Amino acid sequence: MELEESLKKRLLELGRRLLDQDAARTLIEPLGNSSGFWFGGGNICLQEEGNILVSGRFRNEGDARTGTGAGARGLECAVFSASSPSDDFQKVLSFSKEELSHTEEVVSIEGVSLIAGSTSKSAFEFIISTEKKTAYPKNLIHFQKPGTGVWSIDLLESENGLGSFKLKEMTTIARSKKGSTLHYKDPVAFHQGDGQTQVIFCHHPFSWSSSNSGLLTRHSGKNSFNLVSENILERGNSWDVACLRVTEKLPLPKIGKFADLPDLSLFFYDGAECLRPLDQNPKAAQRPRGYSCEELGGLAWGWDAEFPKLNKLSIDFPMFISPHGSGCSRYASAVTLKDGSIFATWQQSQKNESQPLVGHHLSYAEVVRILRN
Repeated sequence: MELEESLKKRLLELGRRLLDQDAARTLIEPLGNSSGFWFGGGNICLQEEGNILVSGRFRNEGDARTGTGAGARGLECAVFSASSPSDDFQKVLSFSKEELSHTEEVVSIEGVSLIAGSTSKSAFEFIISTEKKTAYPKNLIHFQKPGTGVWSIDLLESENGLGSFKLKEMTTIARSKKGSTLHYKDPVAFHQGDGQTQVIFCHHPFSWSSSNSGLLTRHSGKNSFNLVSENILERGNSWDVACLRVTEKLPLPKIGKFADLPDLSLFFYDGAECLRPLDQNPKAAQRPRGYSCEELGGLAWGWDAEFPKLNKLSIDFPMFISPHGSGCSRYASAVTLKDGSIFATWQQSQKNESQPLVGHHLSYAEVVRILRN
């Protein structure tokens, strides 16, 4: 089933107004004020009583190609809490690299995702990706640089709030031994109405020549996740030809003509033209082109009943570009609050090229205006 063009335009407007690059306010500062420092790579999770939890990881300067000798890199994952989008967010949970190294040494903490558990109202699942000090497969070992490791995804569970995670019971739920998908990272977790738990993740080959988005599924009553797909949204031909990382699924409110349609969701994703910065012709149109760690943002949509089939709205150009620094705008997350308003967060490049977590709150009245017009 196709979506008419007038409704696609409303989705585009909703995305632009939600991730308003000029109206965004800084929520969480990185630990440094220069390139390579950021906080983000996580998601928004609502508590039963209405508190807003924002997860992510602090990343310091460093280069994944050359190992920890080039900087501390991902050194801490954390959760912050606030009672409303306009309040200050306070840290309520934190794990260091050392704390996550109970079975394998962690070289760097990557993307995380916090979701409510299914066993009780106070249960949580914290899905964390890390680079572990692990050797490449034997046939690829000569490609591994000193000090680097392999990325994989782990699960922490809590039955009684954020303070009862048991690090000794952390389990690895996804890792790859294939060269084409060697590094698994940046999970995006959510529950479906049928009891399934879905985890979208990003993966890179051993050569670090691209990034793509795959999907893991855990069926109701099961403990393990199964690999469903290694490519749920194909890279494009222009601005996202090198990198594509899905970062959020936002169910669309049933407003206006959308109330009479099957359930659909917006999907935010990151993309880039290249892995390293490209020189630009000074006589041609200058633009942020995106590259690894400085990606730009895009938007897609999909019918919930057809998931993981997705449809891009950002074909020739990115939708979300910071007006500052490198133009980087990535790791977007969004949630509909109890009053019908929508709150979004993302990493945004600043003039000093650091990437704090910024946010923007779109009122319910504005959501209605956009989707009804």
